[in-house]
Amino acid sequence: MSVSEQPPASLAGPAAEIAAGYAFDGPALELGALLWDGTCHPDARIRIPLPVLNRHGLVAGATGTGKTKTLQLIAEQLSANGVPVFLADIKGDVSGISAPGADGEKVRERAGQVGQEWQARGFPCEFYGLGGTGPGIPVRATVTSFGPVLLSKVLQLNQTQEQSLGLIFHYADAKGLELVDLKDLRAVVAFLVSDTGKAELKGIGGLSTATAGVILRAITAFEQEGAGGFFGEPEFDTGEFLRTAADGRGIVSVLELPAVQDKPQLFSTFLMWMLADLFNDLPEVGDLEKPKLVFFFDEAHLLFGGASKAFLASITQTVRLIRSKGVGVFFVTQSPKDVPSDVLGQLGNRVQHALRAFTPDDAKALKAAVRTFPNSPYDLEEVLTGLGTGEAVITVLSEKGAPTPVAATRLRAPESLMGPVEAAALDAAVKGSPLYARYAEAVDRESAYEKLTAEQRAAEAAALEAAAAKEAEKEAARAPAPKGRKEEPSLAEQVVGSGIFTSLARSIGTQLGREISRSIFGTARRRR
Repeated sequence: MSVSEQPPASLAGPAAEIAAGYAFDGPALELGALLWDGTCHPDARIRIPLPVLNRHGLVAGATGTGKTKTLQLIAEQLSANGVPVFLADIKGDVSGISAPGADGEKVRERAGQVGQEWQARGFPCEFYGLGGTGPGIPVRATVTSFGPVLLSKVLQLNQTQEQSLGLIFHYADAKGLELVDLKDLRAVVAFLVSDTGKAELKGIGGLSTATAGVILRAITAFEQEGAGGFFGEPEFDTGEFLRTAADGRGIVSVLELPAVQDKPQLFSTFLMWMLADLFNDLPEVGDLEKPKLVFFFDEAHLLFGGASKAFLASITQTVRLIRSKGVGVFFVTQSPKDVPSDVLGQLGNRVQHALRAFTPDDAKALKAAVRTFPNSPYDLEEVLTGLGTGEAVITVLSEKGAPTPVAATRLRAPESLMGPVEAAALDAAVKGSPLYARYAEAVDRESAYEKLTAEQRAAEAAALEAAAAKEAEKEAARAPAPKGRKEEPSLAEQVVGSGIFTSLARSIGTQLGREISRSIFGTARRRR
């Protein structure tokens, strides 16, 4: 370690050992100062090495303990180091990261306690909104790329229904029926349960008419809840999250979610789609000097609650493998028990804010949280229930990949505005973005719905013509054809040989194109 990073001489024993565990040589984010025996030591800096931010992390704590400000603090420093960041703004108070913070007595007091040279400054931001709901550049996904596993989560299908939806996607992929929006998926399912499509349904192993009907009702109900606008085109390119500003700072992408707070399953699953889409597209890069992106997954308990085994397995595999693509994922929730153990075991960086023990369930959750930390000289049950707002228990990975000692920490104050920006400023930032024109207006091009509707009309017309041809044949049969004259093909033969009949048969009965290649989550691979 460098001379400037030696632990302070005023500390001794366990406190000195803890401080020494955070004296890194390379670039690191400054989190705060060590708390020991009731005293804050501003010279004992608690930090996290920049290269290990792709080893994932957890920010946890009870409501009101300062989790959002911790995200803001980390995001600011990542941006300053040229690392793009993704944040989900659940309550509408993260937009302030784009504006300089407000100086005041409390900010100066906190800065003095932790040895921080505080300076008000904002950071480059882009603001997004799901499907154009609320402020932000609209983020949409096609149903095809969203895939059956994630869609089953938002439709709240059981395991059998999820597997059946997968078969429907398989059918649509194989027949070249592109599912852009929900009406496309509804049209395909409606076709399969119709008299015309039942023959096709028999060819899809394990899919019953009754189950297809349940899925159709779930899609219709979902549309009636106003969720149709989240699916469609232009589809958002998650590569936009990897951009840096002209001055080299990483752009902070803020997904504004207050308008869809009543649809928690939807927004949490959409966050997983974004992560899965990044995973599909990014190349393997191994360990980098700094991450390509750090993705904060807020309200993580909504993602894991009620998830099927297949869904949890897909999350676990994505988190395990995306590290090698240069992306770090931080899950944000109230308690570590909200995160399955297979995922929790991959989160090398931990910021645990205060936990409460008002009920027996709270006490049980507290003991479980303590067991997830390395051995420590602290009485962690006592410390975790006694932490104040803006204080946390921290352990991270060192530059060598080993866990650092557990450190009770008073966190630094964010330098950007700790609250929302004005609505007018947010609207101006959204409409002034170069991405706004690319994604603002929804596009409804020809896809499965239009194809199947046109084919149904064509089939009806062909049936009428065939009936007329049969009558014409009967009339022609009564009168023999003149000798030496070639007999004209019947009207029925003309219909069967026509381009419209051939097109219909090809579209409904045969494969139009190659089946789409799908990833771990069943999301579709798309070329950038």
